[in-house]
Amino acid sequence: MATIRKRFRADGSASYTVQIRLAREGQQVYQESQTFARKQAAQVWARRREAELDEPGAIARLSRTGVSVKDMIDRYLVEVEKARPLGKTKRGTLTAIGNSHFGGLSDTDINTQALVDYALWRMSVEGGGVQPQTAGNDLAHLGAVLSIARDAWGYHVDPLAMSGARRVLRKLGYNLKSRERDRRPTLDELESILQHYQDMQARRPSVINMLKVVGFALFSTRRLDEITRIRWADIDEAGQRVLVRDMKNPGQKIGNDVWCYVPDEAWQILQTMPRVGDDIFPYSPESISTSWTKACKFLNIADLHFHDLRHEGVSRLFEMAWDIPRVASVSGHRDWNSLRRYTHLRGQGDRYAQWAWLEKIVSAPVQLGAASIKWLNRRVLSR
Repeated sequence: MATIRKRFRADGSASYTVQIRLAREGQQVYQESQTFARKQAAQVWARRREAELDEPGAIARLSRTGVSVKDMIDRYLVEVEKARPLGKTKRGTLTAIGNSHFGGLSDTDINTQALVDYALWRMSVEGGGVQPQTAGNDLAHLGAVLSIARDAWGYHVDPLAMSGARRVLRKLGYNLKSRERDRRPTLDELESILQHYQDMQARRPSVINMLKVVGFALFSTRRLDEITRIRWADIDEAGQRVLVRDMKNPGQKIGNDVWCYVPDEAWQILQTMPRVGDDIFPYSPESISTSWTKACKFLNIADLHFHDLRHEGVSRLFEMAWDIPRVASVSGHRDWNSLRRYTHLRGQGDRYAQWAWLEKIVSAPVQLGAASIKWLNRRVLSR
């Protein structure tokens, strides 16, 4: 199997080259060589390497072509999308990772050091200068891909690489945990945003009715993607509830369907939507998110996310003296630790009592445009 050839260098010294060739049914299936300064070292390496290559599956492992991180990410995006829609942030993050230098690595190249180097690069000026929490989110999304790539697709990914990278980064002093937001919109900010959308609706009645969407998000505490997934068939009229399908949960998403109580204000808004098609709010979540971002930028409202409306809604219920089980029946949270992150009290009472905009939102007409009809049709075909 192994042959050792003695060669002389230009300076007259000797070297020993070990060459290993493996054949199956008359065909060469593998070869490699290594050079040593001493014959004894060459002989030791040759015996050890022959024993390693004699192990079952060794040749197949050495002969396989590695799969790139980008290929794994592309496959993940396709496979997961079949089961449930991916969020805009997660899809964008994974696409960016795939297009970076890290996306060119092979599955066998992914180890603790490679992941640490990527996180440090992301926090550098060249990598975007992101905060440690953002780098941590990158690793979290990438970890979801790697775990499936290893367990479901059989790719050669080190199962301890990700946990090792997080441990190293913590020891280096980086806090990768997401910062808990306590941002809540002021009434003046909501006034500006809703007036902006009311003016837009007057000019273009068939655009996304953001008055309804914003109002429902605020009073129902629902996430954006949940709002666009609620169907008319998911309503319990008697119990004033909606079935939130595939509710976000760290341990389970697909099949995690939760009945949530809808407060009176949100219930009023819901009932004013036209019963056309299956979906109550027949709008694309990406289009809603884009509209919100553009509105805040146009109005010079800094650091206000659409998701902050959920924080506002949950905090409002506590300020109205609702207890934890009652608030959880609206928000869908399973425990106080999760619910606490959405609770940022500013006093007592309901600051939306006698709020003039509620009536304006409820009475606003809804006209579904071509984009909404197209979205409805896409949703029907995907089910």
